Amino acid sequence: MVEMKDSGIEWVGQIPINWQVMSNKYVMSKIKDICPIYKGQDILSLTINGVIIRDLDAGGKMPTTFDGYQKLYPNNLLMCLFDYDVTPRCIGLIKNKGLTSPAYSQFIMKNNNSSRYYYYYYLMIDTTKELLHLAKNLRHSFTEEQLGAIKTPVPPIEEQEKIADFLDSKCSEIDAISAEIQEQIATLEEYKKSVITEAVTKGLDPNAEIKDSGIEWIGQIPKDWKIKKFKHQLYRNEVKNKGNLLVLSLYRDYGVIPKSSRDDNHNVTSEDTSKYKFVRIGDFVVNKMKAWQGSVAVSNNEGIVSPAYYVYSFKKSNYNKRYFHYLLRSCYKDEFRRLSGGIREGQWDLPAERLEDTLIIIPPLTIQNSIVEFLDSKSAEIDAVIEDKQKQLETLEEYKKTMIYEYVTGKKEVV
Repeated sequence: MVEMKDSGIEWVGQIPINWQVMSNKYVMSKIKDICPIYKGQDILSLTINGVIIRDLDAGGKMPTTFDGYQKLYPNNLLMCLFDYDVTPRCIGLIKNKGLTSPAYSQFIMKNNNSSRYYYYYYLMIDTTKELLHLAKNLRHSFTEEQLGAIKTPVPPIEEQEKIADFLDSKCSEIDAISAEIQEQIATLEEYKKSVITEAVTKGLDPNAEIKDSGIEWIGQIPKDWKIKKFKHQLYRNEVKNKGNLLVLSLYRDYGVIPKSSRDDNHNVTSEDTSKYKFVRIGDFVVNKMKAWQGSVAVSNNEGIVSPAYYVYSFKKSNYNKRYFHYLLRSCYKDEFRRLSGGIREGQWDLPAERLEDTLIIIPPLTIQNSIVEFLDSKSAEIDAVIEDKQKQLETLEEYKKTMIYEYVTGKKEVV
């Protein structure tokens, strides 16, 4: 059993007695080497998955030029010292040469300290945002001087390397298992999507007589199903906020739910909701900028939604509204994208007129009911398996965090 001592660092606690504690400025130092003219070098990005080579053809926000970006060198650390409260990952180990924004801070190790060990150490700190108390300004940023003054454990160099080697190996094993589970989840989600698509466009009877739907991307449908325009089944029924009502938001994954039920939403207490639209239970809600992502749903809640949404009511009562919920969320994404225009940072605007002229397929009510009953049951089965696998991922992630903490602080020894 290794003899321990108090490190004097709140988030570290005890460390082996032969470890030192010193200010971070004696462990690493900042370098900034600006590339005045961009000549096609790889552009690197600090992401939740590390410092990666950016795919410049993938779209997204892009500067007008990469002139003036800073050069990055392998085995150095890359840190984000601004927006510390909201940035998903503020530390990365550089593995490739390239360029990145000069807003980031690159650190080179001093005295042969291991950049891999300190990557894991600062990954531990980043996970719990231990340095947030230093970031007291509007953008939650702190300076290199503040970072340099922080006390840091310093194991013997040989032990740093042993810890880094061990964590490289163990984290790679955990990441491989996690990647396999994520692939399984993706397969299940694709399976669920195919089950829904098949049911809402072909029905449940494989022997049903069929006909051409007249909609190229849908193809054949059962003979007794009808084809109608959206506007013949639903109408815009938009009433302004009636008073102090529940604020709702529309998610492609969850449907129309209370905005306060998600912690990834901004606080709405200070918003002016006077122009928000009233939503009744059973209304069909469309986010016109993200309909192509599946942000359309029948609401199970009464409340108000953003004026950027469309709100529709069904013209007739002899519909199973959940059938349309399944149909339009799962099958019409590509069609909504085709009908939309004016891309703006990944958002497309779907004009109400084009939506309302869209052809939709309508089975007899009894068929709608059977499809919904089948899909509710089948979706619940698939979702339960996905939820179990999500819990497996969470367990692995917690184990990985705990393991990193125990080894970078010397609570456990690499043998």
